[in-house]
Amino acid sequence: MHLLITSDTVGGVWTYTQELVTGLVQGGHQVTLLSFGRLPLPHETSWMENLPGVDYRPTEYRLEWMEVSEGDIEESRNYLTLVAEEVKPDLLHLSQYCYGDLALALPKIVVAHSDVVSWWVAVHGKEPEDTPWIRRYRERVMSGLRGADIVVAPSRWMLDALAEHYLRPQQNQVIHNARTPANFDPTRQKQDFILCVGRLWDAAKQVALLYRRDLPWPVRIVGWQQEPGKPDKNTLPSDRRNLHLLPPQSQSELRELYAQAGIYVAPSRYEPFGLSPLEAALSRCTLVMNDNPVFHELWGDSALYFNKDDADDLCCLLYELSRDRAMREEYAAKAYTRARQAFTATHMVEQYETIYQATLLPAGVE
Repeated sequence: MHLLITSDTVGGVWTYTQELVTGLVQGGHQVTLLSFGRLPLPHETSWMENLPGVDYRPTEYRLEWMEVSEGDIEESRNYLTLVAEEVKPDLLHLSQYCYGDLALALPKIVVAHSDVVSWWVAVHGKEPEDTPWIRRYRERVMSGLRGADIVVAPSRWMLDALAEHYLRPQQNQVIHNARTPANFDPTRQKQDFILCVGRLWDAAKQVALLYRRDLPWPVRIVGWQQEPGKPDKNTLPSDRRNLHLLPPQSQSELRELYAQAGIYVAPSRYEPFGLSPLEAALSRCTLVMNDNPVFHELWGDSALYFNKDDADDLCCLLYELSRDRAMREEYAAKAYTRARQAFTATHMVEQYETIYQATLLPAGVE
């Protein structure tokens, strides 16, 4: 099967794409991969070196959620159409909504990784104002959802968010994001520090909860401090001596941090899935998570939860864990088991192959 897959290089979608494309190519499929957003760094594309079945075409077209993107969207739609006409794939697998309504006689799968409106509601407690940008964005999303043969979401919560803010696709399925367990080290002796991976400038990630109180262990935060295209600003307090900000890390560097960290904190108020907690779980970290419905849906009783957006309760829970090694080990084992059972790349790829085959079948054939 020949698949034309779109991705972006700005966040976790690129990691998701790595797992999906690797599994598909190893399974004998041919992949043409287009990326948008920015040109990836060399270490971000090294995973393709041993995948000869990948025809990779990077671009810098702006993404659909960016405010000044109309011209880029039109140009990228034309470019995607030209590539599809050139390589003649069997199916389009799209990580953006705005390509779901392309006038191509090909089956189209749209993956709903996130969206602006549900992000806005989670962060601001209300829907965004009906500005021209938001109006155009909503129209793009709804048109793309209508044009898709099937819409996939990484959680039931994300699928329900589409129904609430746009429409419920007639054909839909939840396929969890996933990682390859062998890429992580669950055997290392843990150290007494807390780890968090997330963009400091993104209010949805809510990393600030980790530096509002003095915590029992040192805290290492990995992520961008400056929002792309915005002026640099210092967002870290200077009086927290145990707080260490690390720049964005390569996958091998993150693997080391996960392997060493005793506790991983996921403070997000908006996270349609969350790959970083999964990577921590596969490294046998204890998961401490904000009390939001996605984390409960995915992790159940294999994680510990602090009261929603409550820095004081987070602090109390971390002090309790710092004094109770048996509790840390119990929940680390639970998270590891849950991750291995529910969120492996092999299972994710198999689920996508199943819907590819079903989508390619002529109407009425089973």
